[in-house]
Amino acid sequence: MTQVMKAKLAELDTALYFVVFCPKPRNWFRLIALGLSKSGNGGLYVLVAIACALFLEPLGQQFALTVMVAFVIERPLYFYFKNRFARLRPCDCYAVKALLTPSDKFSLPSGHSAGAWLYATCLIEHLPLATFPLMIWATGVSLSRVIVGVHYPLDVVLGAIMGIACASVAILMLGSL
Repeated sequence: MTQVMKAKLAELDTALYFVVFCPKPRNWFRLIALGLSKSGNGGLYVLVAIACALFLEPLGQQFALTVMVAFVIERPLYFYFKNRFARLRPCDCYAVKALLTPSDKFSLPSGHSAGAWLYATCLIEHLPLATFPLMIWATGVSLSRVIVGVHYPLDVVLGAIMGIACASVAILMLGSL
């Protein structure tokens, strides 16, 4: 990719960020965005996987194993790319305050988006009837990260692609056992 193309992509990404970012949302909108963002923090993933493994044998155990393998693949990639790209968060580049404090200083890829789409993909594999609500939730988690001001749109798109890819690899790996 040429420097001109990279600059144009960054310009478009920044413009989209300012279309989606909401520095002073209404209280209900702020609560929804923050709630969706927090639902992608990871603690819920662990609780649901454990509950599934304990109460939905053997399907729940297969799901929990799939999620665990997918995260074992995703986490090292996430940290590698996060530090390799070292893209500063939009809330650190512009005179705008995010609605929450991010856990680190880099934004690409979005770990919340990667995790949400990884989890949704694994759940969809085991509970296809839940496809639509899971896709809405994962999209909501991803969008919330831009709305609250801690990610650019490209960060969440690449995070989503990474999460879906890692889940798909885990599903293929475990399906061939």
